[in-house]
Amino acid sequence: MSIPVELDSIAVQLERFATAYLLTTSGEKVKAVAAAPVLEDGRLRVGGPGRGSLANAGAHPDVTLMWPPTDRTEPAGFTLLVDGTAVADGEDLLVTPTWAVLHRPAGSDHGPAVPGGCG
Repeated sequence: MSIPVELDSIAVQLERFATAYLLTTSGEKVKAVAAAPVLEDGRLRVGGPGRGSLANAGAHPDVTLMWPPTDRTEPAGFTLLVDGTAVADGEDLLVTPTWAVLHRPAGSDHGPAVPGGCG
């Protein structure tokens, strides 16, 4: 099940989620690193993602930020996915969102978060 997210409402969605994962690619492998993006002037600033992520984004600027479900998400069980185009800004990445969605597996009925996994 997917619910499109308007790009101008990403700030509202970010209030519902905690740690994100920045997904970049070398062209051969996907690299995932924990991140705490901050919205600045319509772009997401990813502070200090590391040399590997910066190199990947320099070669392949299409990236994804993924916020897994937390106890703050309503309804529970949704993941926030934001695709974007990244550019380096010193040791940070600036990601311009191009698409966003709230997603969870079709047919899942999570209700309140269930310790240990899906309901």
